[in-house]
Amino acid sequence: MFKILTKLDYLLKETWLGLQRGSWMNWAAISTVTVLLFLFGMSLQTSWQLETLLNQFGSQLEVSVYLKPHASVESIAPLVAKMPQVSAIQTITKEQAWTELVKELGMSDIEAVTQQLGENPLVDELTIKALNSEAVPTLATQLVKIKGVDSVQYVDEAVRRVSQLHQGLNWVSFTITTVLTITAIAVTTTTIRLIVMARRKEIEVMQLVGATSTWIYLPFVLQGITFGLLGGAIAWSFISIIQQFLGQLLAKQPEFIQFLADGLKLSLAQTILLPLVLLSFGSIVGLIGSLFAVRRFAKV
Repeated sequence: MFKILTKLDYLLKETWLGLQRGSWMNWAAISTVTVLLFLFGMSLQTSWQLETLLNQFGSQLEVSVYLKPHASVESIAPLVAKMPQVSAIQTITKEQAWTELVKELGMSDIEAVTQQLGENPLVDELTIKALNSEAVPTLATQLVKIKGVDSVQYVDEAVRRVSQLHQGLNWVSFTITTVLTITAIAVTTTTIRLIVMARRKEIEVMQLVGATSTWIYLPFVLQGITFGLLGGAIAWSFISIIQQFLGQLLAKQPEFIQFLADGLKLSLAQTILLPLVLLSFGSIVGLIGSLFAVRRFAKV
């Protein structure tokens, strides 16, 4: 146990010494990783928020199901309610629809109008809300197959546009993250490599007294991981500040903006997951960069 603590103390001291000697080079690496993780964190958070907004918007999209003349909502509504994509269902009988239509047309004598036509020309209708926008096309396809259903109508173009927006954001985020990840790894590699070269004489002395390559270069690897952790912590701080500022700003806006503000709120799981993702991603970037840096000098 004592040996383990001694080794750990040595590694921590060497890592801290390396960070002190790196000076401005350390900040170059940390700044690059911070920018990467900030943009990655913002894009990830925006993707989560947009997905929430899409689900909220999708739940407002209504699918209108018109039944055949001899079909009734009492027999079909229970079948529709069992579908997993359905979040809410409203039944409108042809009598209710006819009464509403006559009122909208400004006719006061409903019975007289009905007698003139001979019968109610309308059909029973179901108004359905889906769980999210992506479920609407699948739900419509399933509904039209039900016996007794004449036609299904929904805003197909709006659903398609919303889905395309979400997919486009994901692709843009992936591209930016990939480019910045490569850049951050390259800067970290260069920084660690310069630190190694600056301590080349010390390393040669350690090799002469029998120190292994792993023991010599492990502190440099820990320095790279430290760059990632610091970058992740700083990025998360900036994201939290921006999130709080936007939340306070939107809280003072009209009701429609309040709807958007609800979508911008992260769930408890997402709030906890975001910093963990940033710190983990930063550690991996720092680890890869430091391994690239020391592989020219030793097998770590």
